Amino acid sequence: MTALSPPTDAELTRRAQAGETAALGLLLARHQAPMRAVAMSLLGYGHDAEDAVQDAALTALRRIGDVRDPAAVGAWLRAIVRNNSRMRLRATRETTGLDGLDHLHPRDHEASHPERVVEQHAMRDWIWDAMEELPEQLRLVLMLRHFSGITSYQEIANACEVPVGTVRSRLSQARGKLAQVLLTTATEAHDDASRLTEDSRHEAEVTLEGARRGRQPSEILELWPTDTELVGILSAPGERSHPFPAMRRTREKGVTQHLRHVVASRDITIWEMDVTNPAGIPDPCPPTLAWLMFRQNRRVQRLRVVFPNCAGSPADG
Repeated sequence: MTALSPPTDAELTRRAQAGETAALGLLLARHQAPMRAVAMSLLGYGHDAEDAVQDAALTALRRIGDVRDPAAVGAWLRAIVRNNSRMRLRATRETTGLDGLDHLHPRDHEASHPERVVEQHAMRDWIWDAMEELPEQLRLVLMLRHFSGITSYQEIANACEVPVGTVRSRLSQARGKLAQVLLTTATEAHDDASRLTEDSRHEAEVTLEGARRGRQPSEILELWPTDTELVGILSAPGERSHPFPAMRRTREKGVTQHLRHVVASRDITIWEMDVTNPAGIPDPCPPTLAWLMFRQNRRVQRLRVVFPNCAGSPADG
């Protein structure tokens, strides 16, 4: 009996471009060693080289459809690693967005919107299922850096109330763990991540409409139990308060929020808002803000409201 020959790079690339996650997983596993060799040749042995390889894997997830010569996918992957490594070498200051990926900011009018790009290549559900396997702290920084408008290290540090160095460390850990999980889950069935996002978008719209009317419907009240805690800049240190009174005070001042973007996992949700202040209001609200919600069984346990464009210092711990 003749043994079956393994699929060629060209075959795997075409299957990956058709949406077969297992094929892309095989490609990444097959070329991981040469990709790492390129990174190490430029960056030496260490975390920077590993980060460059992991970033390249994430780029491949989103851009596999861009490969025009499927037989040369190995060279394409190595070129991504080389570009990432060179960017790290010449970087003299921090850049926003995922390192090496300049087109992943959530601008709904662009075809490069991260969720839209992932949908086009049928990899979205695979990525989000893998992200769900990460610890909460690692998943949060990854969601902010990759999929929200809160992308700079300082903004993420302010949102998480940790030092910038902690953000860098958590991102490095998150990328490494995500790459490992992706490779081990490529052949599994994945949940529909778009349904979770759409459900969260509907919840946000109903919540905002309830705030405008001064009364939240029962379906929203069930998701915000009495022990939900408002934490961060809008609450006093050591104080436990429910978010709804703060929403009511903001609304009474005439401040309105308009939903701009939603990022949702099973137990972390990010709602990004544009803010409109009435004319002449004292101490106006910043023009953008984000709700970071931490959930258990869909019910909100903690809400932190952050203002990405406002200067601030992260906590020392």
